[in-house]
Amino acid sequence: MTQKLGAVLFADVVGYSRLMSQNELDTYNALKSLISDLESSCAKHQGRVVEVRGDGILALFETATSAVEFGVELHRIASAHNSAGPEDQRIKFRAGVHLGEILIDDRGIHGDNVNIAARLQEIAEPERVYVSSAVYDQVCNRLRYGYEFLGPKQLKNIMNPVSTYCVRSEVAGATMAGTMRPEVLGDILERPDTPSVAVLPFASHGDESDNWVAEGLTDDIIMNLSKFRNLFIIARNSSFFFKAQSMPPKDAAQRLNVRYIARGSVRRSASRIRISAELVDASSERTIWAERFDRNIDDIFDILDEVTECIVAATAVMIESHEKQRMIQAIPSDLEAYGSVLQGQHHIFKYTRNDNRKAQNFYQSALERDGGYARAAAALSRTLNIDWRYSWSDDPSKAFEQALTFAQQAIELDPTDARGFGELGYVHLYRKEHDAAIQSYQRALALNPNDADMHSDYADALAHSGDNETAITHLQQAMRLNPYFPDQYLWHLGGAYYNLRRYEDVIETVNKMNNPTEGQRMLAASHAQLGNTDMARLIADKHREAHPNFSLSRWAKVLPDRLEDDTQHFVEGLKKAGF
Repeated sequence: MTQKLGAVLFADVVGYSRLMSQNELDTYNALKSLISDLESSCAKHQGRVVEVRGDGILALFETATSAVEFGVELHRIASAHNSAGPEDQRIKFRAGVHLGEILIDDRGIHGDNVNIAARLQEIAEPERVYVSSAVYDQVCNRLRYGYEFLGPKQLKNIMNPVSTYCVRSEVAGATMAGTMRPEVLGDILERPDTPSVAVLPFASHGDESDNWVAEGLTDDIIMNLSKFRNLFIIARNSSFFFKAQSMPPKDAAQRLNVRYIARGSVRRSASRIRISAELVDASSERTIWAERFDRNIDDIFDILDEVTECIVAATAVMIESHEKQRMIQAIPSDLEAYGSVLQGQHHIFKYTRNDNRKAQNFYQSALERDGGYARAAAALSRTLNIDWRYSWSDDPSKAFEQALTFAQQAIELDPTDARGFGELGYVHLYRKEHDAAIQSYQRALALNPNDADMHSDYADALAHSGDNETAITHLQQAMRLNPYFPDQYLWHLGGAYYNLRRYEDVIETVNKMNNPTEGQRMLAASHAQLGNTDMARLIADKHREAHPNFSLSRWAKVLPDRLEDDTQHFVEGLKKAGF
């Protein structure tokens, strides 16, 4: 028996028993061929498959970097194997990686650190790699993947909770996705003076494939409530972190520092829908309102309006007539168009290239059914803006122009919907039409003052227009509305600090990003401006590894700064850092 420091990966097939019961021989042969390819790939990543356990593999690597790279490659190889097969017969893995001392003998590898990798695999989502913080610390500055902090996880038969991260092969979307934070920034969780509400994801009590209905209706209740200026509504991203947690309302309220928790359930049949909802005063743990709606599915919009009004009334918020009018969303002429929008929402918040394309198709389908559906046009504009931002389409410039067209169409169809104005603001900003961008965002926030992402996007437009102090105020508000905010908020905040020459604040802010490879430019420039030349050049070297195609001149042209001095100030810092 010997001891050695190593990175352990455990991967297991999702639903293997079901696959074997459906087609035992084909599943066995397909898995045998797949594992053979995985063993070859493992060797190329300086690792070795120690053991094949039925439908799972246990592999050992010299470094955490190699283990994570293989984990991502493992899913790609499995996807290639599945490309020709039907959806219900595809072999998908989940994987876990941990780094630590392990015991090795002639029978294999053993010890707690091996068990931790196996337990991380058990809680991982299909086609994802979950890693411990020990692994994350080694790879986050080396490998340009997306990393989402999932918090400390209590793993089966492991004494202490393990801080866990999910690795995503596409880093771009991970910067937009909501995420927990190892540390919460400053005082962002102070209890607001106005009545504060978090709407937890409604449970789906029907077919699992109907989860998008419950998710979509929860989204719409949050959106309706967020239009009231006298309410404080926690953003969707943060509320949805409690989806898989059976947490008492009091505990959820404490985590988010709000007074009221709304929750409920949805059951759908072919023609009817049953929605149960309640509002709990978390301080007293008393249900102050509860109702069950059992109606024809055609009445869904009336139910949403009733739920919203009841929550507003129960929290004793004055409903002004014009705010109540704005709450009522434009109802599509075709109920299936609404269903398509809800299905699109289910995908767009996953922030992957593939899911963005699926969302785009659903929104397009909604518009084809109802050409006057403003919400579908605004959502379609958003998917196209994302395509342009991350070059996820074959023709990004065309996507950008289409985003403008659909945003304008959304506003013409429904000038009371904030979403169209938000997408229009983004297009105007990157067309360097600063006044138009600011006006669009101001109009959006007037219509929806509790939209955290809108506050962040508006702040970015303000910073690029030279109003950095106001930008910081809006980012602080965004972080309070959305405590599990995405890295994008920190990037925007760092940019405002950099413009103000507050380099220490930039470094503190960017170092809190879960995806540090995306903040390396700003970090290197700030260290360089402070005279920390060695550190700046070290970060620049790491950036070159993660972003080998980065061009300073091309990037400077894309920056939408109103003031040329702001652009040159950033370029100056990057040049000092060795870019």
